[in-house]
Amino acid sequence: MNKNVRTDLAVESRDLWRRSAGADLPGVDARAEERDGIPVQVVEIRDPAAAEKLCKPMGRYVTVGLDPLIRRETGAFYRACGVLAREIRAGLPPDGGVLVVCLGNPDVTPDAVGPLCAGQVLVTAHLKRAMPEEFAALRSVSVLRTGVLGTTGVESARLTAAAAELVRPAGIVAVDALAAREASRLCRAVQVTDAGIVPGSGVGNARSALNRETMGVPVVAVGVPTVVDAASLCAELTETDAPPAGSEDMFVTPRDIDARVREAARLVARAVNLALHPALTPEELEELQS
Repeated sequence: MNKNVRTDLAVESRDLWRRSAGADLPGVDARAEERDGIPVQVVEIRDPAAAEKLCKPMGRYVTVGLDPLIRRETGAFYRACGVLAREIRAGLPPDGGVLVVCLGNPDVTPDAVGPLCAGQVLVTAHLKRAMPEEFAALRSVSVLRTGVLGTTGVESARLTAAAAELVRPAGIVAVDALAAREASRLCRAVQVTDAGIVPGSGVGNARSALNRETMGVPVVAVGVPTVVDAASLCAELTETDAPPAGSEDMFVTPRDIDARVREAARLVARAVNLALHPALTPEELEELQS
């Protein structure tokens, strides 16, 4: 795969490889299916050589399509939440506390998925400590808003490691905005992976990784593509590897990105809440947050 192509989505990396090589890549399993009327694409990278060729860590990548939500199908939001919640839960230990790490810059709209999500995640760690019996049905959940290196001066991975040392979670959920190669995926998909995340990698500004190796516990990354690298978009549209001069440092995002990011953050937060508190109904979760 052309390493100059920027995408955080494993499904796009795999499709690009197949298109250029004309064959499947050994060590990679992929399939498309439908769950509760929601389209799902699964890519599993099982081989180190395949991971290097796709420029993605080994792991399981699940991309949940949001077209039924865009079409305003009845119950699509709640069905998508359920699909996402099951994938998030599958990557975490069944017991123990969870640290939800919300990455991104709240002052840059396409990068605000994580910060907007943080305010909607049900925080319970303090309740569990103060009244363990009353809140026995809830899992202990803490939330960290890392900000970005340019405004904090501290790598998100270092802040996360420090917070994890303090709260000792059994697992971490990391929420962030992603970069895609295809404009048709912007705010129309959510990727869930057990491979963790490298903040900024999709926009050519990679930072320290958040994964099981660096954090010492399982890390499930949940991301929503909100931007397309202009050079990659030009390559996609013109079917060439030579992008126009000056496009390397430009990114494209939908004109209604503010509304789309708010809706994406609401979807991800609801899915995270359902994943971490399966004993509660959606109505009970809404009541607790009101």
